[in-house]
Amino acid sequence: MSISKAFKKTGLFILKGSLIMTELIFGLLFAFILYVLLVSKINPPEVSDISIAQREKVGENHYVLGDNWLKKNEQGIWEMYIEGAPYERGLIYGELAKELVQKQEKIFVGQIDKMVPSKGWQRVLQLMIGFFNKDLPENIQLENQQEIYGISKAFSDDYNYISTKYGRILNYHAAHDIGHALNDYSMVGCTSFALKGRKSSDGKLMIGRNFDFYVGDDFAEEKIILFLKPDKGHAFVSYSWAGFTGVASGLNVKGLSVTINASKSDLPTSSKTPISLLAREILQYASTIDEAIAIARKRETFVSETILVASKIDGKAVLIEKSPTKMGIYDPGTDELICANHYQSQTFLMDQENINNIMESDSRYRYAKVKTMLAMKDSLTLQNATTILRSQKGINGDTLGMGNPRAVNQLIAHHSVVILPDAVVFYASTNDYQLGEYKGYDLQRIFETKTIHSPKSIPEDDFVNSKNYEKFKAFKKSKNNIADFLMFGKSLELTDSQVDSFINTNSESFVTYEVVGKYYLKKGQKKQAKKYFEIALTKKVASLAIEKELEELIKECEE
Repeated sequence: MSISKAFKKTGLFILKGSLIMTELIFGLLFAFILYVLLVSKINPPEVSDISIAQREKVGENHYVLGDNWLKKNEQGIWEMYIEGAPYERGLIYGELAKELVQKQEKIFVGQIDKMVPSKGWQRVLQLMIGFFNKDLPENIQLENQQEIYGISKAFSDDYNYISTKYGRILNYHAAHDIGHALNDYSMVGCTSFALKGRKSSDGKLMIGRNFDFYVGDDFAEEKIILFLKPDKGHAFVSYSWAGFTGVASGLNVKGLSVTINASKSDLPTSSKTPISLLAREILQYASTIDEAIAIARKRETFVSETILVASKIDGKAVLIEKSPTKMGIYDPGTDELICANHYQSQTFLMDQENINNIMESDSRYRYAKVKTMLAMKDSLTLQNATTILRSQKGINGDTLGMGNPRAVNQLIAHHSVVILPDAVVFYASTNDYQLGEYKGYDLQRIFETKTIHSPKSIPEDDFVNSKNYEKFKAFKKSKNNIADFLMFGKSLELTDSQVDSFINTNSESFVTYEVVGKYYLKKGQKKQAKKYFEIALTKKVASLAIEKELEELIKECEE
């Protein structure tokens, strides 16, 4: 056989082998996708075959269905009252708020489309989440599943290509936890505190918290204050968004309150109970701290989180610190309790992950700021509490610029609340962020009469009507345009004058110069980029981690 014929024969053999290997790979890939689709299919829970009446519109933005109702208050926040068994109340929720539920999903899917524009990668992401969450129903109580299934009936058919309505809403309840792990809690850097005794004006419990969960202004536009009277457990109020049955901030009629704060977390390896649904279970079924702890011990969670629980019966507040592997309780035994985004109990105190989190994140600055403000005065009033929650200054009153993650008020809060467990009164912030007035809700009277009863509101912050706030809104708009250029390659050409105007909207913030530096770096103008990164380092940088990042960017400019 000639050498040429031998090479031909060998080449054909290699080509044939390659084709077989390719077919094998595609066959295995197809089999894996089929397997994922099969195992990730989420079946709805068994429910009684019931139907409900249609809602009745009784006024502008006001709907009624039996004793249940939904209406928009004068501050632009939706208030909803629901009662009944799980599936029934879910159906009622969906019927009353169907436009809000569908709008919220449209915004959520729109955010995904923006972040992952490729339909191919969206499908990969869908398969990954589906596989990850295949056991999600096993970690959610049947009652929650039935309620969620009822709400899902109101979902739009427009997104059935993603999953079934029930499958989508169930996964949305885990989105907070997955996003928390993937983003290293950058979207949920919350601050909270509890006061009593000499620290409180009447000696009784007072809780303050900012829920700094931000996925765009559109997402936070339609907020819902839900008053829920379930057929089992305690009636309660929670503050969140349409279609969400978990709890981020809430109070029940027994005077037990729950708020959640994210902490440093490892990437989860399997689905567990979403933290918001654990908080919901505590709120619905606990009246004391011991009962809350017992519920928390029963559930495994996705990620690391702190649950601040305050109890009228116990006359105190504690932190339930939970990770995917262990749980700790922190009770300072004093009249004040502060919670940022790091752990304080003995269970986690010496964990290297927690130590690194304290050293490298902005959590310690916000903790220290609250500590400093509390030390300045005893007998704090409701107004004092909101002053702390609205603070934009550094520990010593120094300027941080607007929107600095070091600040207690980062101007990104989805909502903020002040809670009085003994009076069973819940104060909820109105737009914008925690700057608008806090409207009060008397839970005892609301659940007795099924109508809103409000004590006097806490006035809005003067900052909301200031020139600086107008400058901040202009700053955020420009920053978002630059972010779209950096993340998604959208066309953007800034003149020197436009850069100067952008800087003047928030000249004391490191973020301003960081963003400008990244703009020039992407444009290939390293000398200009380095200049602005160096200016950023002269400002109050949010954390050691960001400081290190800026130093690395400067090195990149010098290469």
